[in-house]
Parts: sequence; C-alpha cells; structure tokens
Amino acid sequence: MSIFWRRGYSLQQQEKEQPELQSESKVNELKAALGPLFGRSLLYCTDACLKRYLEARNWNVEKARKMLEETLAWRSTYKPEEIRWHEVAAEGETGKLFRANFHDRVGRTVLIMKPGLQNTTSMDNQIRHLVYLMENAMLNLPEGQEEMAWLIDFTGWSFTTNVPVRTAKDTINILQDHYPQRLAVAFLYTPPRIFQAFWKIVKIFMDPKTFQKVKFVYPKNKESLELMRSYFDVDNLPIEFGGKATMKYDHEDFSRLMAQDDVKAAKFWGFDQKIGSATAGYAAGVAVDPEPVKPTSVVAN
Repeated sequence: MSIFWRRGYSLQQQEKEQPELQSESKVNELKAALGPLFGRSLLYCTDACLKRYLEARNWNVEKARKMLEETLAWRSTYKPEEIRWHEVAAEGETGKLFRANFHDRVGRTVLIMKPGLQNTTSMDNQIRHLVYLMENAMLNLPEGQEEMAWLIDFTGWSFTTNVPVRTAKDTINILQDHYPQRLAVAFLYTPPRIFQAFWKIVKIFMDPKTFQKVKFVYPKNKESLELMRSYFDVDNLPIEFGGKATMKYDHEDFSRLMAQDDVKAAKFWGFDQKIGSATAGYAAGVAVDPEPVKPTSVVAN
C-alpha cells in the first residue's frame, strides 16, 4: 500500500503513524484470508483479536490465519463461552484461582492463583475452571485493554498439590494457542526450590514470548520486588505478594459475582435464555439482574 505523507508532517509523526497503518493493513489481509465469518466467530474476531493473533505469529498473515482457525475450531467444540460458574464452582471453593478485585497500574484485570490450595483431582475440570476464569477475565477487561496479569502464590505448594506435567503442558498449550497475547506478566511469588525441577520441564513447552513474561519474585531480592511494584500499587497488592492489603477469598461472595457475570456473558454471546435457573440457584438464591450493575468487590482489602 502506497503511503503519501501530507506536507508539514514531521519525521516523528511519520514514524509513529507508519506502523499503525501497516498494522491496519495486516489486519485487513487477515480478514480477507479468513473469509466470511458468522455468529460467535464473527463476535470473537474483532480487529483487536486479529491483531493479537498477528502479533503472536510475528505479523505473518498465513500463520496467524492458521492459528486463528484452529482456535475457532477449538471454541466450536469446547464452547468456553458456554461454561457457567455452577459447573466449575467446586474447583474454586478453596480460592486456588480467582479474579482479584484490584487492577495493575495500567488497569489490567488480575488473576490470582494459589496452587497450594489444590482441592480436586480431575484434570479436565481443573482446566475447564481455568478456561472459565480466562473468559471471565476477558469479559471484565477495561475498554482498550487486551491483556491481564497473573499473581501466583506458592504458599503450601508441594509435589502432592502440583498438577502432572501432562496437565501443565495441556494448560500451557491452550493458553498459548487459544489466548495469545492475553498475558501481560505472570509473577511467581516465592516458589520453593523443589519447584525448580518442575519448572525446568514445563518451560520447554512455552514459546519464547510467553517465557519472557514469567517473572520470579523473592522477598529478599530487591530487584524482583521493584519489578513487581512497577506493575502494582503496594496499597492494593495483598500481603501475600509483598503489599499492604489484606485479602480474604470468600467463595459465596465470589459465586454471586460470577452469577452476575454469567448473565453478562450470556448477553454478550447472544444466548441470554440459556443460563436458566441453575446459575442463579447456585448463588444461594441471589437475584441476578438482567442488566447487572458493576459488582462489588469480593475480596476485602
């Protein structure tokens, strides 16, 4: 595509706009390569979505097309947008994985994981629970924000609570293949030495871009603490992660929040009528408004 610069444009202005125009051009190429889309695939494939897949494949349109088509095929069978909280709530009873009630410094949604609180043995259900919360986190991203942050607390972690390597591999593949460019950063807070052996294996399955986003943080390592605090306000950051906030997971409160979000998700994907009474019933009889207001925090600071 030829680009003709208007007179009076500075070199800085040209340099700033040229990548944006090239990005738009690539997105249009990918749209053409995908062909007509319908239904949920059309809802999913926004310009921002196409851009994420292009970024994941270094702006190679053909590779991005293949990756995106594989995701659309996966979504058509796995149906992540149809998972409802009452189906996976048992996985979340201990608070091993949940969406935080605070954001990082640039407004990104935060997922908190505590693998030491593992409470189930079904690997399929554990992955389904994670996928549900990924979809939920995406639903709650601020406008214009595509990424989220992860905080992982290793308190109580041991090989007995750890997931098998195969499950870790499957999980990494789902996140990398079907949620590209969704992770901004993942902080692993005080992982024990025995975790290193597990890490040496699972990091093999990570692509270089994902690997670079994983940060190890230790309380006695000033550099790693400063890096973490560059992402988070210490007043919001829970004590478990070196901050000043007191955090307590309340499963009933979180279930109410998820019941509201299930209504929001159903409305977005166009199947409001499918959520039925099961979701509302799980939340201990909580009334779920058709137009939910912004939920209150579920984790007390």
